Amino acid sequence: MSDCNHDCSSCKSKCENQIPKYKTHPFTRIRHVIGVVSGKGGVGKSLVTSLLASKMAKLGYSVGIMDADLTGPSIPKAFDIIDMIGADEDGMYPRESKEGIKVMSVNLLLDDPGQPVVMRGPVLSGIIKQFYSDTKWGDLDYLFIDMPPGTGDVNLTIYQSIPLDGVIIVSTPQDLVKLIVKKSLNMAKMMNIKVFGIVENMSYVKCSCCGQNIELFGKSKVLEVANEFNLPVLASLPIDPKITELVDSGDIYSYDCPIEFLDKNPSFFE
Repeated sequence: MSDCNHDCSSCKSKCENQIPKYKTHPFTRIRHVIGVVSGKGGVGKSLVTSLLASKMAKLGYSVGIMDADLTGPSIPKAFDIIDMIGADEDGMYPRESKEGIKVMSVNLLLDDPGQPVVMRGPVLSGIIKQFYSDTKWGDLDYLFIDMPPGTGDVNLTIYQSIPLDGVIIVSTPQDLVKLIVKKSLNMAKMMNIKVFGIVENMSYVKCSCCGQNIELFGKSKVLEVANEFNLPVLASLPIDPKITELVDSGDIYSYDCPIEFLDKNPSFFE
């Protein structure tokens, strides 16, 4: 249909392209599903997902992460999860970090996590369905979905088939990112998905001598984009060598997360 807005949940037409929402496993109850997206790779989307999940777990919520960046999964490494996913005739079981965060990731299905995931779009979309619908997530307050960069097949599957409460967009200060962020915002708008706000990563590095913030990538453009779309900038995260150290050691949970908006309003996503 020429006037289709791709939001099947509110559509009254019975067209052949209408896509039903995935249902969760009978032994699963998920109260809120939050997507973390970016228009390009390398901006720290998985890091922000890990920090958000850790923050909500520290606030006392039950939390899971669905690592939907299927060709570049990195969540298990950040939480030092190495055991493969369990399964029986009833479905699959996520693995848990030592802090109790549940994780599903392609890397936990591979004998060798260093092997590339070489699959076409329909197969990748099928894995997304298995991760969401065939997994015994149990009782979760929040499921964070670390989505692939860009606006491709997997993102479209998640937007159309998983009942998202909304998404957070991750960016960096470079001028190019202004255009990339707009693509992510416009895709969410086209799919009628709520955008909670923007998190800017690599905003600055703090000088160890004087304590001043140094903007390595130049003046941030994120506020211009946020104002244009009437969205909040939820956080500006620094370049911090400590983050690299903690991710490499699988201890990102212990990072003193500077996403302050959740401290002030822990029910922000509700």
